[in-house]
Amino acid sequence: MASPPAPSSRGGPAGREGGAKPRRRRDAASARAAILDAAERHLVLAGPSGIRLQEVAADAGVSHPTVLHHFGTRAGLVKAVISRSLAAINARLVETISQSTGDVAQVAAMLDGVYDALAHHGRARVVMWLALEGQRIEGDARLSAVVEATHALRKAKSAAKRRAPSREDTAHVVVLASLALVGAAVMGPALLENAGLSEDPAAERRFRGWLARLLAKYLDET
Repeated sequence: MASPPAPSSRGGPAGREGGAKPRRRRDAASARAAILDAAERHLVLAGPSGIRLQEVAADAGVSHPTVLHHFGTRAGLVKAVISRSLAAINARLVETISQSTGDVAQVAAMLDGVYDALAHHGRARVVMWLALEGQRIEGDARLSAVVEATHALRKAKSAAKRRAPSREDTAHVVVLASLALVGAAVMGPALLENAGLSEDPAAERRFRGWLARLLAKYLDET
């Protein structure tokens, strides 16, 4: 009688390569981080509707109940992923603004960086999806720190003029830039084409350059 086949050394059923990552014990923080990393990979590839909690769990090397324990639902997981991404964008912005003089080149570089982060990973679409779902952005993902950093820059620039800038105006500037960048990342080519502008990639960059000049002039004059 033939001997049974030897166990595969490659892991997985019938020696299948790849597949789910093996589970290992993690503390709560590392498990949460692994789940968010895996969910972001799925979000980039398939968008929010393409996220499956069991697939994310397998990719992260945790159980499905572990994902549910940390995030509750698919919507909760998607919100946590984009909140983490926005918090990272905000942190970079605050650091950059705090070292900026507010000139056109610096403002343009900031706008380009935020646009790339929003457009190239589908994050702008998810931000709009969260808004349509009525989901609130919380914690470090909110714009408060960016507003404060921008307002500090405005106060420093207006010190010589002995005129205190309005914080509400500062918040309006940040909101305007945010709306423009999220909208450009989702609908930029279509809007530019509808406005009779060129569809080539340089048209989008020219729009961001124009916005940078507008914002830099405002920062300089107020």
